[in-house]
Amino acid sequence: MPIHPRHVILPLLLALPLYFTALHAQQTAGLQQRMSSADFRQAGLDKLSPQQLAHLDQWLQKHQHDKITTRVVDSSGKPVFYAGDKKRHAIESHIVGHFSGWHGNDEFTLANGQVWQQVGSDQPMCMNADNPVVKVKPSLFGNWLMYVHGCNDNVHVKRIR
Repeated sequence: MPIHPRHVILPLLLALPLYFTALHAQQTAGLQQRMSSADFRQAGLDKLSPQQLAHLDQWLQKHQHDKITTRVVDSSGKPVFYAGDKKRHAIESHIVGHFSGWHGNDEFTLANGQVWQQVGSDQPMCMNADNPVVKVKPSLFGNWLMYVHGCNDNVHVKRIR
């Protein structure tokens, strides 16, 4: 006997509300229902008043979709801004304050909050300017080059913040 689509679709349509009701109940269940009693006690949550626990449950529900930021550092504790093989893109901004050219190991704070430091001793000639436009572009082997609008050359830089 062949199975007709209506014989399959109708039971599925009837089951969907039950599925979403169970899913919603699981998402809105408080910590006490979601954790084992041992975990609940070990976390010290049994010491909270009912009002404090309700507030914590509401806060967790409200923030369940918040973006979580994880910092990656190397073995010396310095931040790693482009971990693994994450694609690097050019950054366009402007230097905050006065720019008086390249001097060796200068630090440059950009309007986007990033801080870059010149590496190496390459010191091409460049003009003085206030808040010049800057472009930091990926280079070979994980290196970066900084171009300042109005300068005829670029320098190698590394991000420090």
